[in-house]
Order: sequence, then C-alpha cells, then structure tokens
Amino acid sequence: MIIKGLLWIARGLVGALFIFSGLIKINDPVGTAIKLEEYFDVFSSDIAGFFSYFKALSLPLAVFLVVAELALGVMILVGWRLSLAVKLLLAMTLFFTFLTFYSAYFDKVTDCGCFGDAIKLTPWESFYKDVFLLVLIGFLFRFRGKLETHFGGWRKWAVVGSFFIGLVLSITAIRNLPFIDFRAFKEGVNIKAAMEPSAPLEYSYVMKKGDETIIFDQYPSGDEYEFVEMTINNPEALPKISDFAVWNEEGDYTDAVLEGEVILILTSNLDKMSSKNMDEISGLVGGANAKGIAVKFVGASSEDRIQNLLSEMNWDIGYYLADATVVKTIIRSNPGIVILNEGTVVKKYHHNNTPDIETVLKELGL
Repeated sequence: MIIKGLLWIARGLVGALFIFSGLIKINDPVGTAIKLEEYFDVFSSDIAGFFSYFKALSLPLAVFLVVAELALGVMILVGWRLSLAVKLLLAMTLFFTFLTFYSAYFDKVTDCGCFGDAIKLTPWESFYKDVFLLVLIGFLFRFRGKLETHFGGWRKWAVVGSFFIGLVLSITAIRNLPFIDFRAFKEGVNIKAAMEPSAPLEYSYVMKKGDETIIFDQYPSGDEYEFVEMTINNPEALPKISDFAVWNEEGDYTDAVLEGEVILILTSNLDKMSSKNMDEISGLVGGANAKGIAVKFVGASSEDRIQNLLSEMNWDIGYYLADATVVKTIIRSNPGIVILNEGTVVKKYHHNNTPDIETVLKELGL
C-alpha cells in the first residue's frame, strides 16, 4: 500500500510538472527553438561539428519537444499506457539532465529555458530540477509493473486531444506572437525606466587579510587587503533591461529612439527575414511618413545590407543596428513591428498581423 501511494504521488508530481513545462513552452515555441540553437552552437564547437546542421531544424524540434512534454504529462496523469510513458519520459529526462549538467559545469548556456521566460532558473537550479525529476521517474520505472495502466477509452482521447491542441497552439504562437509575453520588453513596459535600477544597488566586498576573510560594505582603503570578489546584496533591484542599444555609423541612438512616437521594424537576421507581408509593411511605412510618425528599421546586420534593403523596398526611413539576441528577445517575429511612445512599448505585431497606420494612430491615442 505504501508503494502504491508513493507511485500516485510521483505520478502526480511528474505529470503536473511536464504539463506545466509544456504549456509554458507551447506559449513561445520560437523561444525554445532559440534555446536549442544555443545548445547546438555549443555542441558543434565543443563536441562535434555536425551539430551545427541541427540548427536548421530547431523550430520543428522545439514544437515536437514541447507538444511531447504536454502529451506525456497527460499520459502519466490519466494512466494511459503508463509503461510506455515512463520509458519515454526517462529517456527525455536523461537527455535534458545531460544538457543542464553540461551547461552548469562548463558555464555554457546560462538559462536552459526549462520553463520558458516565465520562470528563470540558473544552470545549477535547472540541473537539480532534472535530478529531482529523474529520481521520481526512476522510481516509476522501477515499479512500473505495479502501475495501473489503461489502453483505451476516454484516456486515449485525452492524450490524443492534448497532443493536437498543443500542436495547434504552438503553430498559432509561431504564426502570431506568444499568447502571454513574459519577457522584459512586453507591452506596457517603459524601456527607459526598465534600464534603471529600481533601488540604489548595495554591494559587499570580500577581502582577504592573510588567512582571514573579511566582508566590507565599502571598499577598504588599506594595502593590506587582497580583493577576492564583489557581490550585490539586492539583486532584485538590478535593471530589468541591461542590453538594449541601437546605433549606426553616426553614433549611439539609444536615447533618441526612446523619445516621441516611433514605429520600429525589427529583424534579427536579414538572411532569414520573411519576405511575406512586405506590401503591408510598405503601406505602414508610407502611411507613417504621411502622418509624420517616425519609422526606424532596426537590424542585426551590416549597414550596407540594411541600406540596400531600404533602397530595394523604397522605404524613406532611418535605420539602426542592434544585437541579434536583443532583437529576438524584443519580438518573436522576423520581421516584427514594435510601436513605442516615449520609450513605452505600446504594441507589438507579428509581420502576419501588420497594422495599418490608422490602427497605429489609435494605439498611440493620436
């Protein structure tokens, strides 16, 4: 009876965690794909070059993994084909435990993306989470013969339904934008304010004097102290945004782009930028120019390439350069459209949902 009760507890925890993790990542499959690309980059340089070829498959792999997480979690909870579910979960968790250990030990990928952008975990926290799951799933695997399993009925359709619902939601999120934006650049955030600490930052200075370790609130002036490290006492006060910057050959324009009403057209990679809906974007550019609304193209590319694109599209607008990772963080669309008002993110659009100028004016309250 004790084993049976523990099996029910383990099933509940494992099923709930995988369903939660799957739903969080189904909300933003593009984010999971970006994380997979990071891992493939690391493995191609550290382990074997062929991993670089998997980068092209990152998005379909991401969709498969997040939908599988959801469906396997449902299988565990409802008890459909439990033995198969436990074996698949064991294989998946072993794989992710290796990834998180590698990231933590070698300090490679600083965020595994286990729970998307909703819950940030350090590499070691991610690894310990996977070890915890591995213990639970190992327990289920050890006593899989005692699991009450089913092969048909409503349980089967619950699993099939969760798979297809997850697939539809994933595709919808990819073709539009995440249903819920957990990132620092979500709508309503003032970028200028988010780039400032929420309170004065407090530091401690760890010093050594001979064999003695001493912690100071202020940096000591004596030559007898040897610096060890500086730690922040209130990390919750750190700026939510620390890496936003735009520039061109004339200089830094970060402050300038955060003033007034601005429409940003962003691309994280010109080589992979979608050519669909360019007529709609051109219509928006023309309408904004006619209404006196500033439009800026922001791209992670060379200035020559951006200038050539603007010339080809006949867009009479300025341009800035930016870091590709920052652009991907701002918007999960290539290209994407962001409406700013005095540095506040008013609205974000996937290129599939490019607005007309009247919609933009309404969003800006003009």
